[in-house]
Amino acid sequence: MNAKTHRQRSGTDLSFMSMWQRIVRQRYLYYMSVPFVLFVLVFSYLPLWGWTMAFQQFRVGKSFWDQKWVGFDNFRLLLQDEQFYHALRNTLAMSVLGLLASFTIPILFAVLLNEVRLSFLKRFVQTVSYLPHFVSWVVVAGIVTKMLSAENGVVNQILVKLHLLQAPVQFMAKENLFWYVVTSADMWKETGWNAIIYLAAIAGIGPELYEAARVDGASRVRQIWHITLPGIRTTLIILLIMSIGHLISIGFEKQFLLGNNLVQEKSEVLDLYALNYGLGMGRYSFGTAINIFNSVVSLVLLFAANGLFKKITKESIL
Repeated sequence: MNAKTHRQRSGTDLSFMSMWQRIVRQRYLYYMSVPFVLFVLVFSYLPLWGWTMAFQQFRVGKSFWDQKWVGFDNFRLLLQDEQFYHALRNTLAMSVLGLLASFTIPILFAVLLNEVRLSFLKRFVQTVSYLPHFVSWVVVAGIVTKMLSAENGVVNQILVKLHLLQAPVQFMAKENLFWYVVTSADMWKETGWNAIIYLAAIAGIGPELYEAARVDGASRVRQIWHITLPGIRTTLIILLIMSIGHLISIGFEKQFLLGNNLVQEKSEVLDLYALNYGLGMGRYSFGTAINIFNSVVSLVLLFAANGLFKKITKESIL
């Protein structure tokens, strides 16, 4: 054994010993993480066994070994269904609109709220703004439908009085407006809650930076542009990457509760499509194939966004 090989092996041994010593010192932290690891394994990884249904012609009552294996037939059927592409279009459209609204508006709200100097007013506005997050979508859908009603809706009354409309409009029956109704409702419900993490990131910026900027004569707008926004840049990028990863997985509650037969062409998203054409019709294998498609596309979007931002900004989550 030459000296170089001996040094490499010695370095490896020392590194292993150092790692083991660190594990022993932090063993209580690892003990505390065990319940959470088990939670993830039980509820996130074990259910992946159910993905085998997508490659079967699953029939309730038969054992796993008695199911008929059909390979990729469910995926071929999915990609040949015209309704699938309508649902995909609606999902992407509402996801992009939601991403633009849920990413930019909370940042602007957090920055403006941070500039409020009256502590009482700041706390009051923040509390009022995130309370809608705790309201069920069932209640929110009822409020939105009532506000947009053509008969006694507040929105129609205001627009008519301002002469922006000649007559009330039934917003919930206009399929071309449905995407914007859903985005607006989601923005009202979640803006205050989404702004909390930005306010926390802003609070971590050193006050001495603002003091130095004021000494140099920087206005408050300049301080926001050169201190506040760069100070929360890492948080913004991480949340943006994660939002892009969930771009195609937007759920179906909003669309299901706010939609109706008149706007069905614009309200059916992939999760609702899986519910109607999978579980609703007893086609469990087909519904599983739709969910696998969602998961794969989400992973591709996540890694693509992470790689792009890592190359451009040197920031990433992986």
